[in-house]
Amino acid sequence: MSDGKLVGIVLVSHSAAVAESVAELAKGLAGGGTEAPVAPAGGTEGGGLGTSAELIAAAAAAVDRGAGVAVLTDLGSAVLTVKALLAEGDELPGNTRLVDAPFVEGAVAAVVTAATGADLAAVEAAAVEAYTYRKV
Repeated sequence: MSDGKLVGIVLVSHSAAVAESVAELAKGLAGGGTEAPVAPAGGTEGGGLGTSAELIAAAAAAVDRGAGVAVLTDLGSAVLTVKALLAEGDELPGNTRLVDAPFVEGAVAAVVTAATGADLAAVEAAAVEAYTYRKV
């Protein structure tokens, strides 16, 4: 468990509408208790499809509460953008982690877990575990 600080969650999609909708879904399913800081980072600055390093960095700064930031992405180039930001070293808050998880299920698991006050490792593990969710 954390020291009262919550892990922040950034949801990176090629579409602003998708990032915002998944953030809304995850927060809604987390229940009415403590709300984990969640920020969508979708699309480009001009509102088009794509990813934006600037929007991702701003979202990460907005959700940083000192317990780390978990970043979940939708598709390949979003991953590359986040990896480039992490490699630069000063664009994202310290203790920011790219989480390899399914976008929707992983986001819900991450937000629900972060809302409990869990640390970054537990939030990441919950999101990654979403790969095992079966629908049939």
